Amino acid sequence: MTDIVADRYDAGIRFGKRIARDMIAVRISDKIRQVVVASPDYLARHPQPQTPEDLLSHNCIRMRFPSGAFLPWLFAVEGQIVQLEVEGSVIVNEPELLVRAALDGIGLLYMVEDYVRPMMSAQRLIAMLEKWMPPPSDAFFLYYPSRRQNPAPLQALIDFLRTNLKTNARSEKQRV
Repeated sequence: MTDIVADRYDAGIRFGKRIARDMIAVRISDKIRQVVVASPDYLARHPQPQTPEDLLSHNCIRMRFPSGAFLPWLFAVEGQIVQLEVEGSVIVNEPELLVRAALDGIGLLYMVEDYVRPMMSAQRLIAMLEKWMPPPSDAFFLYYPSRRQNPAPLQALIDFLRTNLKTNARSEKQRV
């Protein structure tokens, strides 16, 4: 968690719930949905989990943040969001390496659905435990300090995002 003011950055990108109240935030994504996926090769060698507790007997590929914290594996159980402490032989801090490990059949992966959707569509990764997944949660936001004049490049980015996100939202509504 970088302090963009102290470190003299113009802006940052974070989940909305992690943005200080004195910042201005521009939403840049839809709400985030997580999925648990594995390769067909992994599933040919291991039984597919039927409940979140079944993950405790699987090799889970885990994401570690620069802070040292792990990405929590969250599930909806009896109307409550619970965090499951999974174990695994691979711990990575790069999303591309996480996905590569899953594609290589090393284990199960908990990942943002949008990130793995192309591999799911191609059936290179199979989603599971879908009825146990929590509803989509927080979205990503571009955030910046509230000041009267932003640097021109930052203002151009803000204007671009606001224009394009509104255009994309209208296009999505028209498709439905």
